[in-house]
Amino acid sequence: MVEDDLDRDTEIETTLEELEGYQIVKAIACGEVKPQRITQRDAKSYFAVLLDDNNRKPIARLHFNAKQKYLGLLDEDKAETRHAIESTDEIYQHADAIRDAVRRYA
Repeated sequence: MVEDDLDRDTEIETTLEELEGYQIVKAIACGEVKPQRITQRDAKSYFAVLLDDNNRKPIARLHFNAKQKYLGLLDEDKAETRHAIESTDEIYQHADAIRDAVRRYA
């Protein structure tokens, strides 16, 4: 039902910290592709940064909904490795892995 879909969507809250993390990942990825190709999609358990708005081309996942924050990076087999971070600034330490992910799909 439409009401169920609306209720489900209201449970997802995009935070300023998630948007800040998205901007950082996007800035790093823009070294490889045009900025408009980098998109975001929020879900209940993580905030996805995608190439070409395609969930089959994940660049990174931001797991910011718990006390401990994680940056999720996916390898060529799409196996996710979570890196604990204290602040969004620590995303820059993973710039090479983010650029590698973009190059895999571009």
